[in-house]
Amino acid sequence: MPINIDSFPGRELVVDEDRYLYFGGTAYLGLQDYPEFQELFIKNIRKFGTNYSASRKSNVRFSIFETAEQYLSELVGSEACITQSSGYLAGQFLSEYIHKKSCKAFYAPNTHSALFRNRVKNYVTYASLNIALRNYLNEPNAKTPVLFLDAIDFSGGNFPDFENLKILPINQMIVVADDSHGIGVIGKNGGGVFRSLRALNPKELYICCSLGKGFGIQAGAIFGNKEDLSIMENTSFYGGASPASPAAMATLLEANDIYEERRDMLNFNLDYFMGCTESLKKFRYMKGHPTFTFLNQELAAFLEREKIIVTHFNYPKENSETMSRIVLSASHIKKDIDTLASAINTFRSK
Repeated sequence: MPINIDSFPGRELVVDEDRYLYFGGTAYLGLQDYPEFQELFIKNIRKFGTNYSASRKSNVRFSIFETAEQYLSELVGSEACITQSSGYLAGQFLSEYIHKKSCKAFYAPNTHSALFRNRVKNYVTYASLNIALRNYLNEPNAKTPVLFLDAIDFSGGNFPDFENLKILPINQMIVVADDSHGIGVIGKNGGGVFRSLRALNPKELYICCSLGKGFGIQAGAIFGNKEDLSIMENTSFYGGASPASPAAMATLLEANDIYEERRDMLNFNLDYFMGCTESLKKFRYMKGHPTFTFLNQELAAFLEREKIIVTHFNYPKENSETMSRIVLSASHIKKDIDTLASAINTFRSK
């Protein structure tokens, strides 16, 4: 049953006057209700307004967008960057552009719907994907294959080591990856996975992402080479859409010290939790990422009885499988993690 709330869920939730610890969501750095970050955002709202509902092609333009895009491309390690009003829109925009190229699309297991076009299906395993790719490349007049995937798909087979991709003929492929759960959180200074994927030597590499999960702002971004992103900027898809909030872009540029501080806190919490928990064998998790996926549906109910709420719902549709995940954030304090670890340890001892 959904839990309806009236304020942002930080480290705690109040439900029917009962107080619960909250280990869910995707606010990894806990920025959305962090007073110092809020004050910075409010300052920029006073300067740039709450929204700028005009085209990026307008005759009156905010310079903050180009400044933020240059900053992001340098952070990630790409030639260029363009921003959008959301991560989902960025994924759809990039996917539409790639599908217009002379190429053949393949979708990896667990690929997010933001990258999907025309009701295609993803492969269930990387083994079957590998066979399909190699068979396709042996066809006469085969077009360049494009692999769509989530860089962090919570299986542990992609980030951090990308072992799944290493079995594929990646040097003959274009790779399009969604890094929404990585950028701002993992990589050098929160730069995400672009450099790691580029090291695998794909024929071409594009990254799209939400900036809301790691950076705490409502925006999306696309990273790639200058030539393609310049072409994308001259499409009606780009020119017809309103941009992200300029106040959000300004906050992104000015919050570096806050981001660094919160990443340090998150990494501390992650290490502390792993040290407190007696067994992590029944969780799927990735080294360096603060999420712990589990299949035992009884655990979510047990934790709720212990006044702990975690991510637990059918995603992305009502008839989809239940997504059950413990999510640590920089907002949690040691006492919260002690309570969580103690509950997990008690459950596992039964």
